[in-house]
Amino acid sequence: MLTTNEIRQKYLDFFAKHGHVIIPSSSLLPENDPTTLFTGSGMQPMIQYLLGEKHAAGTRIADSQKCFRSGDIEEVGDNRHTTFFEMLGNWSLGDYFKHEQIPWMYEFLTGELKLDPKNLYVTVFRGNADIGVGRDDEAIALWTKCFASAGIDAKVVEDADTNGLQGGRIFTYPEKKNWWSRAGVPANMPVGEPGGPDTEMFWDFGEHLGLHEKSPLADPVCHVNCDCGRFMEIGNNVFMQYVKTADGFAELPQRNVDFGGGLERVASAVNGDPDMFRIDAFAPARLALEHSTNKTYGSNESDTYAFRVILDHIRAATFLIGDGVLPGNKDQGYFVRRLLRRAVRFARKLVVANAIVRSVSEAYIDMYNVAYPSLDEKREAILSAIEMEETKFAKTIEQGLRELKKIVDRGNGVTGTDAFNLYQSFGFPLELTTEELLRSHNLKVDADQFAVDFKKHQDLSRAGSEQKFAGGLADHSVETTKLHTATHLLHQALRTVLGDHVAQKGSNITAERLRFDFSHSEKMTPEQIAEVERIVNEQIEKDLPVKFEMLTVDEAKARGAIGLFGDKYATIGDKIKVYSIGDFSKEICGGPHVEHTGELGGITIAKEEAVSAGVRRIKAILGKKA
Repeated sequence: MLTTNEIRQKYLDFFAKHGHVIIPSSSLLPENDPTTLFTGSGMQPMIQYLLGEKHAAGTRIADSQKCFRSGDIEEVGDNRHTTFFEMLGNWSLGDYFKHEQIPWMYEFLTGELKLDPKNLYVTVFRGNADIGVGRDDEAIALWTKCFASAGIDAKVVEDADTNGLQGGRIFTYPEKKNWWSRAGVPANMPVGEPGGPDTEMFWDFGEHLGLHEKSPLADPVCHVNCDCGRFMEIGNNVFMQYVKTADGFAELPQRNVDFGGGLERVASAVNGDPDMFRIDAFAPARLALEHSTNKTYGSNESDTYAFRVILDHIRAATFLIGDGVLPGNKDQGYFVRRLLRRAVRFARKLVVANAIVRSVSEAYIDMYNVAYPSLDEKREAILSAIEMEETKFAKTIEQGLRELKKIVDRGNGVTGTDAFNLYQSFGFPLELTTEELLRSHNLKVDADQFAVDFKKHQDLSRAGSEQKFAGGLADHSVETTKLHTATHLLHQALRTVLGDHVAQKGSNITAERLRFDFSHSEKMTPEQIAEVERIVNEQIEKDLPVKFEMLTVDEAKARGAIGLFGDKYATIGDKIKVYSIGDFSKEICGGPHVEHTGELGGITIAKEEAVSAGVRRIKAILGKKA
């Protein structure tokens, strides 16, 4: 049986054999992408190249990208949903297209991984006359030929979503299922967004697994895209050839291929088991959790659900902390805190008296140390951060339970507003309030009123942060470009004043202001802030030229370039873009810049504050103080 590491390596080797440059995974924190807090797909770090910018590695690229989807947190608990996953990816940037990609994927799955083609099913785009894109007959013909090579007559079915499988092998679906863009279906795509039809591949775990862990009412009929549990999507070939315009859709200057295949899902197919949590990637952590709980995974439905939540959440938190996100109350840190606290809460369901997070996280670090050696390098920092959060939450639970007892002792019941105040003041989750009330007092809480109060809280928070973008650049306007260039000056000035330990931990730039997060353990003094501001404005007044060079990683390091080398550039042999601002700053970057620093006019540091342990934040605006 192939291991997850072996599947990943076979995939990369296969596409290297077909002329692809293998690049390391990008960070889970997106660079210069204001649309999301996290890297949630393999194509996200590639979007600028799919739109036409030249990639340093060429036109054929492959990788296994770390991904995190915060929106899936509540979905975790069944046999196939995870928040963190690896996305196997290969791209053609204006190079090959459908005639190469479809046969290659068939060869990889059935030849390299030895998957039986009798269990492989595919879907294609049905077409939409309203947007001027017809049925993908080209993909249908290519898949038909692939299946014929194995002696399979691949029947095409047009209405499986309403009338079932009907003995089909190739199925057409509308854009809701077989069109891909970051914004979803064509109607939701903003002007400038690329997208196109896709063809997806599904693995059939067997008819006997129909309705596996699902309600019989999940779908009226069984088909590859239904929710019965029999089929699992294992890969998606996106043919990104269109861009949304004000007048509809136009062909991109180059036709691209964007393949994404969930590594864990592919491993489940190889494993012949639809329960993703039984693949080898989860095995050491699962055993560590069994040891801590004295319970066996799969022994009963309730415990299995808790096991899956814990296994997923701690894995995700381990990778996020490894990429520099510490638990906190804001932005990415909020989700790390939520993951760890949900893991601890579900551990309570398993009646765990001792701490469990460290042992499970350490099992993941050991499991992934070959593919992601930086996890091992940051082992103690990761384990320290999660242990600290686990301890904090234990205190939160104790404090919240004391407050809850006071409310119950009043004898007036527990209102939804009471529950919300517990959440707002002590971070005490509604689910925990409900569980404690039912278990100890046989009382219920008004969840609807809690939701009303929570919505008011969200609205107030949203009103106060209308100009706050998730991360990176809000746009590529002149003012945003100026402030982005200013972050390079600010980064170097901070290192000059505070020391070389300063490293960028994130940035968020709009046309109105820049926000720059950096590593530093102490609050900056007013004198230090003033000196940093003076140095930056001095470089602006010098009107220094801003230029870039394409250098190898070794060349960039030798010339003193700063930036996030890490896993992203650990093995790439091709060149990367390095921006120099005179002799003052040299930094790896792929964003837009001005041509001379004089265009900035000047900057004013408006605020310096803490973000989390060891991370500070500066907010600055264009223009000097009066």
